[in-house]
Amino acid sequence: MRVGKMRFDISHAPILKEVSSNRGINNRCYTAVRLLYLPDSTHLFKPAADSELESRISSLNLSHVDLVNTAWKFGGNKQGYRNIENLISNFPSCCITDGQGQPLSWILVYDYCALGLLYTLPEHRGKGYAKVLVSAMAKRLHSQGYPVYCFIEEENDTSYKLFKNLGFIEEPSYRAAWLEFNF
Repeated sequence: MRVGKMRFDISHAPILKEVSSNRGINNRCYTAVRLLYLPDSTHLFKPAADSELESRISSLNLSHVDLVNTAWKFGGNKQGYRNIENLISNFPSCCITDGQGQPLSWILVYDYCALGLLYTLPEHRGKGYAKVLVSAMAKRLHSQGYPVYCFIEEENDTSYKLFKNLGFIEEPSYRAAWLEFNF
């Protein structure tokens, strides 16, 4: 059996489910998301970061793939490892490290240019690291002429509030979903 995943506008879900059902292909919607975007960096709220914290902002490298894969909700397997390895190797990333250079919090950019995989180790939450990373990555992408947007799972109120408080705008007319097919 092969498993395939696809992202699509949620308005197409009924037809995709009907076609896959008619062809005997099992499917499940495993996440529905909201689209948020930052029109330009003037809308971005820049959180305060002292010089000590700013000195610990870095990029992820391949030695961090296992850590990110283990923490990622959709990772923890070989496919997740390969995906994260590809993202770290080929797309921007940003992290805040401890004194030994180990990531405490990070954000990556997907191959379709969306911000994603934002994560802070549980023992370091509430320190504002995610705000600093989103802000830094958004400024970096805007300065290079890239759009700044993200998909946030509908039930993830914490991330939704974080991005809204940083100046991101929700596109209410758009909902996306990731559907998994087994064939």
